[in-house]
Amino acid sequence: MGVAERKRDHIRIVLENASVQRGSNWLEYVHLIPRAVPDINIDEVDITVSFLGRKFSAPLLIEGMTGGTEEAAKINARLAEAAEKAGIPMGVGSQRAAIANPELRQTFRVAREAGPNVFLIANIGAAQLVQHGVELAWEAVKMIDADAIAVHVNTLQEIIQPEGDRRFRGFLTQTRRLCREIGVPVIVKEVGCGISYEDAVVLRDIGVSAVDVAGRGGTSWVEIERMRAIEAGRQDRARLAEVFQEWGIPTAASILEVSQVKGLEVVGSGGIRNGLEVAKIIILGAVMGGVAMPFLKAAVQGVEEVKSLIERLEEELRVAVALCGASNINEFRNARYILTGPLKEWKEERITSKKK
Repeated sequence: MGVAERKRDHIRIVLENASVQRGSNWLEYVHLIPRAVPDINIDEVDITVSFLGRKFSAPLLIEGMTGGTEEAAKINARLAEAAEKAGIPMGVGSQRAAIANPELRQTFRVAREAGPNVFLIANIGAAQLVQHGVELAWEAVKMIDADAIAVHVNTLQEIIQPEGDRRFRGFLTQTRRLCREIGVPVIVKEVGCGISYEDAVVLRDIGVSAVDVAGRGGTSWVEIERMRAIEAGRQDRARLAEVFQEWGIPTAASILEVSQVKGLEVVGSGGIRNGLEVAKIIILGAVMGGVAMPFLKAAVQGVEEVKSLIERLEEELRVAVALCGASNINEFRNARYILTGPLKEWKEERITSKKK
């Protein structure tokens, strides 16, 4: 199966199957402490943030999702138009297909054309970086005049994917070179399994500017590839997916881990569905909240739906900040909160114990 066909499969399965949202991201175990008498005008709450040296109107990032098909081109154009108007960054999906087939480049380039000034994040896979080197990344950046590049690490997805790649040796060497030579910030992002403290330290030390945790609890690419494996008659890969359905670090726990690493900006993503959840990932240490599936569903309908979604997320976030007695994001980072359940246990075992 070609890459373009795989992209169509991904969009179809995500939109048609609610079951691809698997498990919990553990944000229900984060409890913000309300301030019943805030001395604040809610409409004056400032939710602007700085990320990768740029100022944005809100700590929202439209995650890279798609490209390589006619439908994907429409989605990318709508997302970029809305993101530019709102003053927030966005990524595109993996550009591997367009690098291999120049006829598909417009399905990504359309994002730059629809958003001439939007902060755009290019996207390549770890396996492709290993095999083709920094030159591949240059192609991705030039294709959309990108302001940053994300390298997605999707080891488990590749292993389960019927046509996936199992070769990742050399990733750190190539990523170090990428950080030195590419000339734009480098983001390393997971695709549903989270990132640990130990890996965040390694990534920081080789020059990565930011990590996007994409923790467990959002769209499950393990489940998506399980469905594709069944359709392809690959029962071996489908059984493997069933064994590893619960693999990974939940979003909230992953943010707690990587936010301990100084010198590394954090995007919290993985099952983020509303502005209150964006507030929770910020209080845990993230700089930006990455949102994917809700934007995909909105973009399929039209650009106005995307704009409305951004406005809703911003309003929900602004209200959450105000209800905690803060007038801006920096004040909100010092707001009171408590952790309960397995997230509290995770923090005690993985973070608090390290400080003793």
